[in-house]
Amino acid sequence: MSPTEELTAEICARAARLVVEEGMDYTGAKRRALRDIGPQAGRGAELPSNEQLEDAIREHIDLFHADTQPAELAALRALALRWMERLAEFRPHLGGAVWRGTATRLSAVLIDLYCDDPKSAEIGFLNLGIDFDSRSEPGHDEETVLSVEARCPELGETVSIHFIVHDHDDLRGALKADPRGQTWRGDAAALRQRMAADAAERDGA
Repeated sequence: MSPTEELTAEICARAARLVVEEGMDYTGAKRRALRDIGPQAGRGAELPSNEQLEDAIREHIDLFHADTQPAELAALRALALRWMERLAEFRPHLGGAVWRGTATRLSAVLIDLYCDDPKSAEIGFLNLGIDFDSRSEPGHDEETVLSVEARCPELGETVSIHFIVHDHDDLRGALKADPRGQTWRGDAAALRQRMAADAAERDGA
């Protein structure tokens, strides 16, 4: 392994710990890991890809949280499904660690909404009496993020749910798979399939 590869691997391991132990997002965790390593990282440091980081996260979970993470993931997926069913008119798709299967109780739930009119989501939340915070997310078309603090009975605590509002036309591109053929998000039907498969695996363990 070259020095550059060794440095990337160290960044990856540190970032994985930050994601699992502190609930950080991938981008923030990679940047923090690079900063923590300090000047020795040098300008040649390469940040790991999301796929590399996800592999490191799974390894960290297997080593330190194998006894608790499956139940926490199941609880977060159940919470996400309830909200997706409640907001079905906005074509919700679950993403992030809860969809990919690496979430712990510290993870936020990320749900993409695909709307014919981006403002319709906020109006819908108001009509449903949902208490939320709204902010603009820098990036493509300054996406709006609606954030909710929701009680998760299975975990016995409150979980942050972030709804990222997209234009309906963005949905097709959002369903493209990663280089390994895994999707980055899925709808309620796909989530139910994953939950059923996870339950069957736990029952068979």
